[in-house]
Amino acid sequence: MARAFPGQVPGFTLVEILVAMAVVVILAAVVTPMIITAVKRDKEHDLRIALRQIRQALDDYKQASDLGRIPRRPGESGYPPNLDILVAGVRDQMDPAGRRIYFLRRIPRDPFAGGDLQHADTWGKRAYGSDPGNPQPGEDVFDVYSLAPGTAINGTLYRQW
Repeated sequence: MARAFPGQVPGFTLVEILVAMAVVVILAAVVTPMIITAVKRDKEHDLRIALRQIRQALDDYKQASDLGRIPRRPGESGYPPNLDILVAGVRDQMDPAGRRIYFLRRIPRDPFAGGDLQHADTWGKRAYGSDPGNPQPGEDVFDVYSLAPGTAINGTLYRQW
């Protein structure tokens, strides 16, 4: 702040204000990319966790089916017909009380999905008989993948995770 002489009102000079504004702009320009990268990294971390949870639940369902705890018709893969059944649960055929087996508390949402979609609809689904290079939905859910069109920080496509 400039020194006020008798008869002058104390305040900042135009040069001091411009220098302060330039410093703030430079700091914002340096910090903004770091914030954007941190937000993207957090979403990618959430995506990894969500994929791991759903895939583990799909494998647990398949294992329960293979053990005869879940009814399966001949020719079926043993994977669930949809993701919602992982939350709704299925009757345990081996339990005399007929209790249900639950595989997920809730279906995680794809963190990159936008809109008002149901959580299960934010994922791409691959059927057991589908080609890995060209995943297609079908009568069961063998795997899930992100429908996000972007590229991760490590350079891979989200759809390939």
